Order: sequence, then structure tokens, then C-alpha cells
Amino acid sequence: MKAESIPIKKETAQNFKKLMEIVRPDDSLALLMYGSPDPDAIASAMALREIIQRTKGLSKSVFVSTEPLIRQQNIEFVSSMRLYIQLINQVDLDSYRLIAVLDAQPSFFSKTLNFIKPQIVLDHHPREGEWQAPLEDIRPNYGALSSVLTEYLLYSRVKIPRNLHTAMLYGIKTDTDNFNRSTIIEDISAYNYHTKYANMQFIRRIELNQTPDRFLKYYNYSYHNMNNFRGRRVCFLGNVESADVCVQIADFYLRLIGTYYVVVAGIVGEKFIIIFRGDGYRQNCGAIAQRAFGLLGKGGGHRSAARMEIPLEALKEDLGGDLSQRNVERFLFRSLRRDQKHDLAAD
Repeated sequence: MKAESIPIKKETAQNFKKLMEIVRPDDSLALLMYGSPDPDAIASAMALREIIQRTKGLSKSVFVSTEPLIRQQNIEFVSSMRLYIQLINQVDLDSYRLIAVLDAQPSFFSKTLNFIKPQIVLDHHPREGEWQAPLEDIRPNYGALSSVLTEYLLYSRVKIPRNLHTAMLYGIKTDTDNFNRSTIIEDISAYNYHTKYANMQFIRRIELNQTPDRFLKYYNYSYHNMNNFRGRRVCFLGNVESADVCVQIADFYLRLIGTYYVVVAGIVGEKFIIIFRGDGYRQNCGAIAQRAFGLLGKGGGHRSAARMEIPLEALKEDLGGDLSQRNVERFLFRSLRRDQKHDLAAD
């Protein structure tokens, strides 16, 4: 079957029918996103709500995240979409019959949230952990979950509002880093489809304003403390205000000539965050993240982008309580060297 020149996968059709069996008329739905929601997660949640609202109806729905919005672009994006995203501790999930997890999996959540048993899980990260849900659609080959939800939207034949076209296009654009990360033809087809209807001026305006003034101190620090070895750049920023600091620094350094692999780490609250960026050619960031830090933390990703989170208590225990700059840097280098030895052994 084809809709708007986009081939609809057989698994999309099958999972859509399963979705319609799970949802009741005038149901209640909580759309749950992990961490500080990015545009791909937000757009996918918007799409799922639109599909259910237009096909079965919803008595109530809520957008929920485990962490607040931090990146200024995402705050402006959500505000312009007229969305309200509540923190998980502000919502009584038991009052919603359906819980959908978007752009994440139940295994991503902390032990304090293991009571959450979603009926719907839609994601494009590699499957992780032991869990089950009545509807599971995991497609790690896709560059963006918004591309998958585009197929759902077209198969459902609901009318897509302009703001949803805009959100879906922005979700694909950001999660594929303008197609600089791993993508497939389905991502490109979905992007091209939405360009015909999206508000491109709005997206350009958001993209022009990316970095808050207060982040400049982190760029200055990384300039003086970034370790560079044959195109591999590694830096520990110390305590940072959000994981987005590490993301922006890593994205910036990957653009430098001669760089093909970047690791930027920082302490955010009670977590040690490690962000990986690569050219997607010589290194597999997701595999490196798991091999180097999988014993202590959770996370993963794709060839060109990955993220690991290690509880600060676990890091303290591993380092004998010494979280000094030098000791944490040694931990990073030691873990990454262990992964390099794995690569040499594999060769």
C-alpha cells in the first residue's frame, strides 16, 4: 500500500491495527518521554495523540517527561506548538488507562520508575533489557522515530494539521542532524513529504538561536582541556547544568577538521553523563558506549551518536570516592582504552 508516495511497511499496518485493538473509544492516554524531551520524542508523541484522538477519541491525555525541558530551542518549540509537558512526579499515571512510551523503552527508566508498565512502546533505539508491552514497535534502523510515526499517520488517513507537519519535520531534522547521522530512505521520504506542508520559516527561526550565553564558559573550558589523539577528542567538563551542555560541545567539536570521534562527559545532579559523537564511518558510537561503560551505566545509540548515564554513586564506588577532575579523566581514558583493545582483538 502507498500513501502520498511513501511506502507503508507491513509492520506499520500490522501495528496500527494492533493499536486500534488496544485503544477504546474516548480512552485516556499518558504520553511518556524519557529525560529532557527532544523534538523527535515530542513530535512522535504529538502524532500518536493525533491518531488516537481522530480515530477513537480521547477523554483526556497528558504529555509527561522524566526531566524538564532545558534546551532553549526545545522550550521555544514546545511553546510554539502550544503544548504543556508535565514532569512525571506531577502526574497520577494511574488515572490514565493507557501509557505510551515514545523514543525510549521501559528499561531506560530508573528503578524508582519500574512500576510503569506501558501498553505502547514506540522507539528507534536498539532494543535494551527485558520488558514486554502489548504493542512494541522498535526500529533501530530508522534515523528518527518521527519517520515511523509518519507512516502511522498516513496509514490512519487522519488529516495532519500544519503544526504537526512542522513538528514531524523538525523531529526528523534534529534527530538525523540534517541527515549527517545514520538514516535510511524512509527518513528522507518522510522529511520530503512534510516539507510540502510544514512552516519552514518557523524552523529556520528556531535553528538560528542555539546556544545560550551562559554556555560559552563550557566552550572556553573545553578549548583549554580537550584531549586530542589522532582525531579522537575526549573531555570531562566537571559539573554542568544539563546534559545538553555535553551534547552541544560534542556536536561542535565533531565539525573540526580531522576529528572523527568525540566523547564529552559531565556530572548532572546525581548522574554522570557521557555523550558520544562520531562520523559514523570509522567508529560505532553505540557499540563503544556499551563496551566501555555498559557495566556501570545505561544507554546506547547508533553509529554516529550515543549517550550513557552512570549513577553518581556507582561512579564514586568504582573510583573509591575520588571524583576529582584528574581521577574522572583517568576513568574515561581507561574505559575507552579498554574498548580500543577490544577493537584490536576483533581485528
